[in-house]
Amino acid sequence: MTSNSLSTQSAGSADIIKYAAALLLVAAGVFAYYWFDGAWPAGVRALVVAAGLVLATVVFLGTKKGAQAREFLSESRFELRKVVWPTRQEATKTMWVVMAAVVIISLILAAFDWIIQLSVKALLGS
Repeated sequence: MTSNSLSTQSAGSADIIKYAAALLLVAAGVFAYYWFDGAWPAGVRALVVAAGLVLATVVFLGTKKGAQAREFLSESRFELRKVVWPTRQEATKTMWVVMAAVVIISLILAAFDWIIQLSVKALLGS
């Protein structure tokens, strides 16, 4: 958590225009993908969609919310550096514990299912 105070101001008119432009860029990329279905190869159409997404991201990052998103990602990256990742041996041991727990719980649920099945058959007289 950061010590930055959260502002409650709404987006300015410039930000709203940028949001609309970003949305239009994405929509234009998707529109071009379907509009040029027979004219352009699928790879080129996919690149047009990717270009629309990249341009929309660039436009979005110029807004107030974009700046907040950049700051959040920067802080997240900083926090990830603090994480102590398990060694391969620890991860393998944990995997085997999880696998054993899954097998045990599966057997318990199968036993409950069998008991309920026998109970229903006994009640119905089958």
